[in-house]
Amino acid sequence: MKHIIITAFLFWAGYSLNAQTEYKGQVTDSQQNPLVGVTILSATNASKGVSTDASGNFSISLQNPEVILRYIGFIEKKIRLEPRFNVLTLDENTENLSEIIISASREEQKRSEVPGAISVISAKNIEQIKPFGIEQLVNQAPGVYMSTSKASSNEQHMMAVRSPISTKSLFLYLEDGLPIRPTAVFNHNALLEMNDVTFGRVEVLKGPASSIYGSEAIGGSFNFITKNPTQELHGSLGFQANDLGLTKYDFEASDYTNNKFGFYLGSQYVQRNNGPIQHSDYEKFAVTFKTVYHVNPSITWTQVFDMIDYRSDMTGALSEEDYKGGNYESDQTFTERVAKAFRYRTTVDKIWNPNNKTSFNFVFRNNEMDQIPSYRIRQFRENGQLTGYGSGESNTNKFNSFVGLLQHKTSFNFLNSSLIAGASVDFSPQTYNAKTIDVYVDPRTGINTGYRLNNGDYILNYDADILNTAGYLQYEITPFENFKITAALRYDHFEYHYNNLLDGKAGPKDSNNQYENWAPKIGFNYNLSNRSGLYVNYSNGFTPPETSTLYRNSYVGINGDVFNLKPSDYNNYEAGGYFVSEKWKLDAALYILDGKNTLVTLRNDTDEYYNANAGKTRSYGIEYGVTFKPIPELSIAYNGSYAKHRYVTFYEGGIDYSGTDQDVAPNLLGNAQVNYHPTFIDNFNFGVEYEMVGKYNTSFEGQIDNGDGTFSTATYGGHNVFNLRASYRLRQFEVWVQALNIFDTLYATRVSYNIYTKENNYSIGNPRAFHAGIRFNF
Repeated sequence: MKHIIITAFLFWAGYSLNAQTEYKGQVTDSQQNPLVGVTILSATNASKGVSTDASGNFSISLQNPEVILRYIGFIEKKIRLEPRFNVLTLDENTENLSEIIISASREEQKRSEVPGAISVISAKNIEQIKPFGIEQLVNQAPGVYMSTSKASSNEQHMMAVRSPISTKSLFLYLEDGLPIRPTAVFNHNALLEMNDVTFGRVEVLKGPASSIYGSEAIGGSFNFITKNPTQELHGSLGFQANDLGLTKYDFEASDYTNNKFGFYLGSQYVQRNNGPIQHSDYEKFAVTFKTVYHVNPSITWTQVFDMIDYRSDMTGALSEEDYKGGNYESDQTFTERVAKAFRYRTTVDKIWNPNNKTSFNFVFRNNEMDQIPSYRIRQFRENGQLTGYGSGESNTNKFNSFVGLLQHKTSFNFLNSSLIAGASVDFSPQTYNAKTIDVYVDPRTGINTGYRLNNGDYILNYDADILNTAGYLQYEITPFENFKITAALRYDHFEYHYNNLLDGKAGPKDSNNQYENWAPKIGFNYNLSNRSGLYVNYSNGFTPPETSTLYRNSYVGINGDVFNLKPSDYNNYEAGGYFVSEKWKLDAALYILDGKNTLVTLRNDTDEYYNANAGKTRSYGIEYGVTFKPIPELSIAYNGSYAKHRYVTFYEGGIDYSGTDQDVAPNLLGNAQVNYHPTFIDNFNFGVEYEMVGKYNTSFEGQIDNGDGTFSTATYGGHNVFNLRASYRLRQFEVWVQALNIFDTLYATRVSYNIYTKENNYSIGNPRAFHAGIRFNF
């Protein structure tokens, strides 16, 4: 009997020592978004571990409840699991190079694996800045200048990234990695069709990215990544206003209704009335609805619906006299832009096994834009005096798009290598028509007081079917530790089928125009440590002519052959490095961007716009970003660039401008921010921002004939502007205030020279102004 009891006791003790408890839970980020693929390891047995599924959930059986959580881009955490359902949160790691980037390949990568200049505006940055304009976000990236006036631009803007300030199709705007607009349909207007309430983070990839994204990804690619559903019901209701006449209402809600289905809803209504610049009112309504459905642990189905309804006055630029004299009365009274956009995206992600993943995307776009553009208004003069009459146009541009994109990634055991292969088709039928208008001008004031539409008097009326087919490959390999090679190649083919609906009456004759391009890229990363690294790369970018540029060029007579504008082609050579520590974060990039057949917009002696290829151009410079945290509560950052933008070969009007600086191309750009979170006031943040744009030419070098045998160049002296901001959170309420241009500096967001009026035109920046907001979070 004694032996039986001893045996039973030993059996019980052994069972107890080996007994395991099943622990369940979910891992999310600080925004309550589920994290997929988090490794959960036993703290006492490194061979015992699991990964979270597509909903961030996990189940693990352990003797000892202590575990270690590891996930790329997040701070490792050691915790003790509880018998109940565990909800665990990981914080992003900003102290090393493990930050996750997706824009370089449409797949998650560490920053240290990307051979290029890329900047990330995180959810934390967005929450801290509380922007009411997209430029307040993207201008934080070194070398980026989104030129827009809070006083008059109505979200209309120009952009400069490794280029002059312009509306040229040198920049690609993406939502969750897919273009907002199709190639060749003035993609610059894409930012008007965005819902900035929904931005979870923004990634700015500078330099050509055509090897992955195709055309128009030249100076920079802006990837606006939408927010995901939160695990529990969260939302907010906000209101903002300022003394520039703007008010904004926004609403958000998100939740996972069960373990498989989650949704996010974000909406805003913004308007401006009676701003400091006359004829600058606008209204915008935007709504985004996103659903995420985890069909099973290996399949996720995501859908995004966007709807934008936008209407804006078009103020136009101020004359030099009005700008310097403080006369902000617009010459326009009827010019406007109206846009309605609808986008639908469905994405199915399939994880076949740990080494293979496929993503299929389908996108439908429906877009209509009507406008009486201020930049097409001409005032007639006789002997230099206004006649009381002028001309302009009213135009309508519509398109639908049907887009399919398939991408597959395979990872190999051989030298930590991987291959990404993809193919896409974008079919976008477009219709465009433009009619003339007669403009009535007050000869005394120069104000355009009214107009008459000339029905039947067409400038253009056409259909154009745009077809873009493409295929691409990207291969990555690590031949030895800390050294990675990335090589990519993409082929694009474009077909424009142009049908003139006014044969013999207006516009060039019917034509089929075809363009093709091979875009290679090769880059090398060498990480000196997990906190520092170097890279070099070569990349190619290109952009074919836009349809409106191609078919309305003033060189073309009625029923003439379509003018042979050439695609613009760019080669980028770049070297850079990065370093992070507990107190410092540094990154820098040196680049040379050589352009061939660069497209420029010119104005002739009758004040008409036309387009031409500019021969060869070269932009070169350095971009740099420095962040210093002397104490955890204080952050000091400066992002900037110094660049030169030159015409290598360019003739205009019989004049050789080769070897001269390009116009509207500042050498210096800078943005500095100081943010302070005092420990003695919970949830309070104070910040100072400094914006700097250096001096630049507004005309071609030597373009101005002084009448005495000498020639000069028009310039803009640049500007320096300071802003303040403060925010405070009390329980479920947030309040914030921004003081803009605190020294009331007179400045312009863009200045250009008008050869017709022989003076500069100014897009004025905002005077001193105050912006405030309040938000209720639930």
